[in-house]
Amino acid sequence: MDWNRIFLHELDGLFFLEIVFRTAFMFIVVLVVLRLSGKRGVRQLSVFELAIILTLGSAAGDAMFYKDVPLLATVLVCFIAIGIYRLITWVMAKSGYLEQLLEGRPVYIIEDSVMVIKHDQKDSLSKDEFFAELREKGVEHLGQVRTAILETEGNLSIFFYPNQDVKYGLPILPHLYNKYSDTIVDPGLYACIVCGTLNQLAPGRYRCEHCGHHEWVSAINTPRTP
Repeated sequence: MDWNRIFLHELDGLFFLEIVFRTAFMFIVVLVVLRLSGKRGVRQLSVFELAIILTLGSAAGDAMFYKDVPLLATVLVCFIAIGIYRLITWVMAKSGYLEQLLEGRPVYIIEDSVMVIKHDQKDSLSKDEFFAELREKGVEHLGQVRTAILETEGNLSIFFYPNQDVKYGLPILPHLYNKYSDTIVDPGLYACIVCGTLNQLAPGRYRCEHCGHHEWVSAINTPRTP
């Protein structure tokens, strides 16, 4: 292999210094443009805003190391992009339909301790990631959760039952959840592992009336830890 071509190609000392300047310059430009957007963090970005960030990243990245990309043209691209962003956000404030089209709307995932996500939305959500986020917020089972809403920017809003009102629910701690089975051996209260629907079951095999799934795990009702 030609290591000189792989690592250096036609890079000389002067262009190396130019790359340092281009990178620092475009980094500052992107910071300024993002500051003008009014957003404080990536966690708050919607899909529409993420598209703006990717546009800025592509423009800035090219200008950092391509000799034939003028910096002023790239700055113009960045400010045009942020101008379009501010224009669309203004129009969205006037039009609820456009806002919903571009940013979506909040999705109820849990109501009364049962998952209510619709079939056409299931593919866009990872159950493992959803359970992991619940665990990060101190949730042991769905019986502790009154309502959970997936916000448009990707945050999860959770409303809990008071400890005295905690219900039985689907355990989401791995060592309990992974004890699920499609055959009930001992009678008791069980939760569907897909939607969390509760059923008092005798020994045998059953299908969930809510989602049609056929695997169950023992429900628990431990209170939340303060």
